Amino acid sequence: MIKSETLLSVRNLSIDFHLRTHILHAVRDVNFDLQRGKTLALVGESGSGKSVTARSLMRLIDKPGRMIDGEILLDGPGGPVDVAKMAEGSREVLAIRGGRIGLIFQEPMSSLSPVHTIGSQIVEAIRLHNKVSKKEAWERCIDLLRQVEIPQPDLMAKRYTFEFSGGMRQRAMIAMALACDPEVLIADEPTTALDVTTQAEILDLIKRLQDERGMAMLLITHDMGVVAEVADDVAVMRFGRIVEKGPVDEIFHASQHAYTRQLLNATVKLEGAAEKRALPSSLSSSVEPVLSIRGLTKIYGGASKLFGASAGQGLVAVDNATLDLFPGENLGIVGESGSGKTTLGRMMLRVIEPTAGSVHFRPDGDTAPVEVTSLGKTDLRRYHQDVRLIFQDPFASLNPRMTVKQIIADPLIVSGKMSGQALEERVAQLLEKVGLDPLAMERYPHAFSGGQRQRIGIARALAVDPKVIVADEATSALDVSIRSQILDLLLDIQKHLHLSFIFISHDISVVRYFCDRVAVMHKGKIVEVGDAQTICTNPSQPYTRRLISSVPNPDPRNKRMLHRLRAEQT
Repeated sequence: MIKSETLLSVRNLSIDFHLRTHILHAVRDVNFDLQRGKTLALVGESGSGKSVTARSLMRLIDKPGRMIDGEILLDGPGGPVDVAKMAEGSREVLAIRGGRIGLIFQEPMSSLSPVHTIGSQIVEAIRLHNKVSKKEAWERCIDLLRQVEIPQPDLMAKRYTFEFSGGMRQRAMIAMALACDPEVLIADEPTTALDVTTQAEILDLIKRLQDERGMAMLLITHDMGVVAEVADDVAVMRFGRIVEKGPVDEIFHASQHAYTRQLLNATVKLEGAAEKRALPSSLSSSVEPVLSIRGLTKIYGGASKLFGASAGQGLVAVDNATLDLFPGENLGIVGESGSGKTTLGRMMLRVIEPTAGSVHFRPDGDTAPVEVTSLGKTDLRRYHQDVRLIFQDPFASLNPRMTVKQIIADPLIVSGKMSGQALEERVAQLLEKVGLDPLAMERYPHAFSGGQRQRIGIARALAVDPKVIVADEATSALDVSIRSQILDLLLDIQKHLHLSFIFISHDISVVRYFCDRVAVMHKGKIVEVGDAQTICTNPSQPYTRRLISSVPNPDPRNKRMLHRLRAEQT
């Protein structure tokens, strides 16, 4: 029998995936309890079994997966019922999904319908579990959108998913998860794709709604900072098993398992600067910058007139940005989503054409700078050999139909630098440089993990011996331990090849660890530039202070987000 304060109990849960060549034991003998008004954080790296475990509570296991053992005991008026024994697709299971157990998905853009309004989707969820009229369901929908702090809820309910920002989509997803007053809320990586200020707002919102409703919450995350800020208890998963479980303070300050300590060490490591990382001597006034941008501006729309009438001012994505990147320097560009970071980085490469301003590139101190914004097609191709881009998503940026050898060799072939045996030797050398086995060069991207795929992307960027690398959120899709490995790899490569980095990120801890200087962007403008440690510990601008105060602190005894600065204080 489960205790009255326990809403849901999982006992000896095991899930297998019957694949063509073997059986994958995704979850093995998992046990935990969810208490009323309390949050259990289920943590671990990608592939540890967190999401499969969470979805099994609602019987949402993707084929060919199936539950082979265990109990899922959900408390009820007549005592606990075993969800695991209910027939697949039965009325009892459908009543639990979205009714007694709500689920916030990781990626709201792919979880919400693009062809229905936000309001119609919430109304459908309400009417699925409650016998109410369309009018009553609509009123309930508006009230839910108001509760999740979406402005003008009556108007916003009539809009489509693509018309909402990332943070607003996540709020709409929370409203849908709460539509039928669930007793248990599962939040599967609810803030992974969000910047730090939006993340803090969403976590605040979930916590407030949990307290008001007395819900039990299962939080799935690999971010130990978020765990420290919001969790009451923690269960650490690895290879489908829970290796350690306990109160949040005990896990952070007296953990017993080596894997838990490894996760915590990787998190704490990113709280400081990289070891022995001294500022480059090139940051002196006597050294010419390798890349200079002056007054760089990008305006979308509003440039032309229609039938003689002005089409408006247009959207100013980047507003008069001026920056210098010095030889051997790592320059971070941080800011919230929509601040113009990525647009600025892509204008430096001329992937996006600037509306105004200039980019000057000086490959070495003895040559005259090249005006990048006026280069023709041939010269621009040569420039792209010197200034390379590492993409955010290590899977989407690699062609699934090309082998690793073809992917890495592509820039060398396009530039006409190498062919034949010399090309194969160069690919092998690059794979070794990024810590991969050269024998894997004939494999395809799907055969590699996320961290390995990012290493392949780095090898491709290094193929033509660039001077500058623009890394656009290059570690945001990776687990914390993989993230620190990739950052250390980049620092090691930089030491040997004397590269300069533009590092675009919304992850302050990554920027503090990796960068020498930081430029902070807000609404298209660069509002502050300075030494990374100073910016991350004692910024001068109110906006930067708000940004830094929103970063979760990986210590449950010192919850930074409780005292964060709010937007109205800027």
